[in-house]
Amino acid sequence: MHLHLDPVGGIAGDMFIAALLDAYPELAAGMDTALARLGLPPGASYALLAHNDGVLSGRRFELSLPADSAGSGMGHHHHRGLAAIRAAIAAMGLDTAVAARALAIFAILAEAEAAVHGVSVDEVEFHEVGALDSIADIVGAAWIIEALAPATWSVGALPLGSGSVQSAHGALPVPAPAVVKLLQGFVFADDGLPGERVTPTGAAILRHLACVSGAGPRAGRLAASGLGFGARKLPGRANVLRVLAFDLSDAPIADEVALLAFEVDDQTAEDLALGLDRLRACEGVLDVLQSPVFGKKGRMAAQVQVLAQPPQLAAILAACFAETATLGVRHQLVARSVLERKETTVAGAAGAAVRVKLARRPGGVLTAKAESENVSAGGDRDGRERLRRASETAALEREARHGK
Repeated sequence: MHLHLDPVGGIAGDMFIAALLDAYPELAAGMDTALARLGLPPGASYALLAHNDGVLSGRRFELSLPADSAGSGMGHHHHRGLAAIRAAIAAMGLDTAVAARALAIFAILAEAEAAVHGVSVDEVEFHEVGALDSIADIVGAAWIIEALAPATWSVGALPLGSGSVQSAHGALPVPAPAVVKLLQGFVFADDGLPGERVTPTGAAILRHLACVSGAGPRAGRLAASGLGFGARKLPGRANVLRVLAFDLSDAPIADEVALLAFEVDDQTAEDLALGLDRLRACEGVLDVLQSPVFGKKGRMAAQVQVLAQPPQLAAILAACFAETATLGVRHQLVARSVLERKETTVAGAAGAAVRVKLARRPGGVLTAKAESENVSAGGDRDGRERLRRASETAALEREARHGK
């Protein structure tokens, strides 16, 4: 499953919970059980509310606290360190995996706050984030994330916001310093609306989820969607976080590759072939293709395309310049979809090993392709074809037996 977060209005812990429970209302009862362990003060309550802003309908997650306990949290201490929060969560008796996620989110926050204020993690004291409503948001989010695991996550461009926000340290610029630290590398966009749009809790959840940032939803069957509203009203825009949930059981695996392209018209065919063989051997190169084209002045040239893993792009660019006569290389990151696949080995002619690639196609159909260099052991064309068919059949039969 893949879940894409669309931060139309922004993201906060309560918006995250509301959006996911709007998409998966059957999870509400389990989260209620987890939150019942918080030890709310007398008169406190939480609720998942239906909400309509006049345009869209969704949910709001709201924690109501008595006036004398608001912000005090568990044990009625306004300031508390990470050790105290760890002890409090451990005492709740949560499922081990849920507690681990909640503690991981708090640890992410503590590291960001420590970096911002120039202190150690153990010296960090949580203020707003340490309040009971934020603890409820993090525990609730942790329970939902674990209930939906395993899943991948992505998030659209985050609204930048502007102005300042009041904190225990006084007025802080928006985005808050901890948010800036947490979301380095994430894509932001300025929609012109002021105020805090991403809270520290929301930012820590995104970081914990290892969200792919700025990406659209992955290809797949749309299985559910939900809208989670925040408390503020935004001028001309819904203050909502939308989640789109995709079933990827029949979808190709999606990733990114680097595509490099250039033309060569002043290098001999023999030397270019040697250079391209050296390119193919470079770490991160997936494939190298060449085709004849007509270039300027009607000259015949070789057009070269290289598919590569993005982390090795710089090294492969250097190799293109070193191994060929080109003076310029075009390159870009492109999306690709690949089938689930793996490699196996079967015994071929005279006991020689034959590598076979197995791929799972839409609808669950399994296909096999023997490696041509291994099939050459079959001798002449008829022998090679027999070895290919026998190897592919053996690989499919073995996979069928293991699948039962």
